[in-house]
Amino acid sequence: MKRRAVVFLAPGRVETALDPVPEPADDEVLVQVEASAISAGTELLVYRGQAPPDLPVDACLPGFSGLFRFPLRYGYAAAGSVAAAGRRVDPAWIGRRVFGFRPHASHFLSRPAELVPIPESVGLRDAVFLANMETAATLMLDGLPAVGEHVVVFGQGVVGLLASGLLSAFPLASLSAVEPLPLRQEASLRAGVHAVFDPARPQELIAWLREATEGAMADLVFELSGHPPALDAAIAAAGFGARIVLGSWYGGRPAAANLGGSFHRSRIRLIGSQVSTLPPAFMARWSRQRRFAVAWEQIRRTGPARLITHEFAVEAAGEAYALLDRNCAQALQVLLTYGH
Repeated sequence: MKRRAVVFLAPGRVETALDPVPEPADDEVLVQVEASAISAGTELLVYRGQAPPDLPVDACLPGFSGLFRFPLRYGYAAAGSVAAAGRRVDPAWIGRRVFGFRPHASHFLSRPAELVPIPESVGLRDAVFLANMETAATLMLDGLPAVGEHVVVFGQGVVGLLASGLLSAFPLASLSAVEPLPLRQEASLRAGVHAVFDPARPQELIAWLREATEGAMADLVFELSGHPPALDAAIAAAGFGARIVLGSWYGGRPAAANLGGSFHRSRIRLIGSQVSTLPPAFMARWSRQRRFAVAWEQIRRTGPARLITHEFAVEAAGEAYALLDRNCAQALQVLLTYGH
């Protein structure tokens, strides 16, 4: 048996490599992956060669080393079950369903402490959303939406849709979104957003906000589109003293935001959000395990598997990335499957 693993070779070039299936060390387990989710944000930056080449891949997660330089193995949403265990590992781990923050591959090695057990009440197709739901939960901790607030979300990709689903459970005065793609607009309304606007017609959002807020504009804005020009549009939607949570990662692309106009005089706060760490204000009482528990509960509540639009065998990974790169209007969540 061979391990099948996705390798980014160069911008726009992906192959599936065949390696020997590794043997677990005494303190490791071997995980057999059933499905892994592609991140249409971060992974497309890697696929397009837009990730900063001198940036470490991820110093906070096990299994990642080196920089964003080709050739590269990447991905961080793998779900499967433990197939074998080293002699110092409790054999009860064998057969357990687990989630791993690991690159796309049919098998990977891990210490048990680095895995997240999948609750029995969560199906595997929902479980692959753990990383993105953890990101959405972190956005809420950073943004702190409050009762009666007017909130706007720029970008309705998977993370934007999950964030909108969480926000729809808050007693907000209004929840609006900005998204150009019809498939995502429809999913946004199903997630509980009150109104969705096309970024090509920014005056429509501004007019709607002015009417809804009697001219005060948005209290809280999330920029999750991944497109640097959206930051200016987020600033335009924000009112005096508003918060803008920047959850997008632009990679090596500069964001030439206009900070000389309303941003400066309106005392708008720009908050960077990133899931690799907990927000500083929550570190005293929150842990990664507590955030996982919240993410699993929200996965049970929202059933994100409905966002899966495409599944590709890992051998066809190149087709999956080409779809997201060239025809993203057709796709929401894309999975790679391993067919053991």
